Amino acid sequence: MPHHLMNLRHVPDDEADEIRALFDAHDVAYYETPPSRWGISMGGFWVHDDAEAARARALLDDYQRQRFERQRQAYEQRLAGGESVGVWSMLRRRPVRTLAACIGILVIMGLSLLPFVRIG
Repeated sequence: MPHHLMNLRHVPDDEADEIRALFDAHDVAYYETPPSRWGISMGGFWVHDDAEAARARALLDDYQRQRFERQRQAYEQRLAGGESVGVWSMLRRRPVRTLAACIGILVIMGLSLLPFVRIG
């Protein structure tokens, strides 16, 4: 029976490439199904064998723990370097674009809520 190891929806290409390389380096007999364009099927990495699934899951858990640590350190370095990505930093870097986006969001929210406000 097939075992689903990982969903590929919203997975960056570099992460999927690293997982493929990890499985290839450890001779994991896996196969891959791509996610659909419209988001109907999730895609993912699969194995057939129970023992292979346990081994692949252990490799994948270890990889994801290491990737989390690498991404966390990179994020903290960006914060320390003043490259944080938040509303205030975007407002300081690109004030016109950020204000236009905020105004657009408010207009869309207003138009969406207008029928409900008129009911009351």
